[in-house]
This record gives sequence, C-alpha cells and structure tokens, in this order.
Amino acid sequence: MTIHIGAEQGQIAETVLMPGDPLRAKWAAQTFLTDAVCVNQVRGMLGYTGTWRGNRVTIHGSGMGMASLSIYANELIRDFGAKTLIRVGSAGAMQQDVGIRDIVLGQACTTLTMPSRGIFREINFAPCADFGLLHAAYTAAQARGVRTHVGNIYSSDVFYDERPDLNEIMQRHGVLCVEMEAAELYAVAARHGVRALAMLTISDHLLTHDALPAQDREQSFGDMIELALQAAFPATEARG
Repeated sequence: MTIHIGAEQGQIAETVLMPGDPLRAKWAAQTFLTDAVCVNQVRGMLGYTGTWRGNRVTIHGSGMGMASLSIYANELIRDFGAKTLIRVGSAGAMQQDVGIRDIVLGQACTTLTMPSRGIFREINFAPCADFGLLHAAYTAAQARGVRTHVGNIYSSDVFYDERPDLNEIMQRHGVLCVEMEAAELYAVAARHGVRALAMLTISDHLLTHDALPAQDREQSFGDMIELALQAAFPATEARG
C-alpha cells in the first residue's frame, strides 16, 4: 500500500496497462480479464487485477497529464514490482496520412518539459519505447490488419494549447500525433530499468478536424487493449 495506491503486496501484476481514465480501466478489466478484482480505489483512480489467457495483468488508471502518470508509474514500479507498463490512450493526429481509428506506437517522444526534467537538468534526455514491446505490438497489429504507424509522438504538458506554432513545428518534423503522458512514462521506465510502450488510438485530427464519434470510441479502445495484451504476451498469442 502506498499514498496513492491502496493495493496490498502481491495484488499488482508485473504487467500493467495504463489508460488515463479510471472508468476505462474498469471497463477494460471487466471486458478482457478473467476474475478481475478491484485492487485500488484511492482518489477514485481505479485499478483491477485479473488474468488474460492465464497471464496476470493489472489495468490501472493514470489520470490526465504527465504529473499524474508519474505518480502512479513510480509507485507501481518501485513499490509493487511492475516490470512492463503499456499506456493505452487516445491522441490527436498531426500528419495527413494518420487517420481516425489508426494506432500509433510511440517509438520516441518529443516534449517541452516533463516531471523528470529536474533530474536531467541540462541533459536533453530522449524518451523512447522498449524495442521488444514495440516490435511485438507492431507484429500483432500487422497480423490483425490494423492500420498502424510507428514513430515520434509529442507529449504535451497542456491540453488547451495556445501555441499553434508548436504544432506546425511538430508537423514539419514528422511527429505523428499529440498526447499528454508518454514522455514521462518512458523516462520513469528507463530510470528503473523496466519496459514501457505508448499505444495510442487516433480519436481526432488536428489538420482535418475529424473526430471519432462517441459511439465508436469504446470499440476502438477495445481493439487497442487486445493489441496491448498480445504485445505484452506474444508467446501466448503465438500458441493461440
């Protein structure tokens, strides 16, 4: 048990999927896990542990933004022994060829700042994904015929951005999409020597202004959860 996570020792699995919304964590656990049990309700940040094809999995909310995710990622790793953390969330496309419902795998992250910035000081640390997870996720997506992009993503520290010039710079340099958590997740994972990946469903488009209809969001999120589980346990998927 920690300040922010009320789980007892042994209740958190080594593999943790982290949606931002705690209610999405509840829905995903009840939909995809067997014998899912709620292990955290502190501050309404729900976490559930169950099994997927015999593998223990925890699905735990991270909240919105890098500051919130940093708290949960640190405690999950440091105090509960999490070894694999996969962010499953939404993002806004920043390139014309990235479409609504597409999956983006964050190979690396660009950011103005993040909670770990104070640790790195003058160093411009480059947050990047674990290659094994990235490769497994891409392979699973290709096998399912899911339109997938791999590359640089932008982790913003604000939702209501009043710097349109920043978006233009990101687009010019091939950044695929914008979200709010992955850079800090990658930094925390690197610091503790564990695996991390951001898997994102495109829910809206900054250039075309298209958006995923509300009724389609649950299905698209579900497809992403399946891919995340397959990436976390590729040997299980290969056995069928």
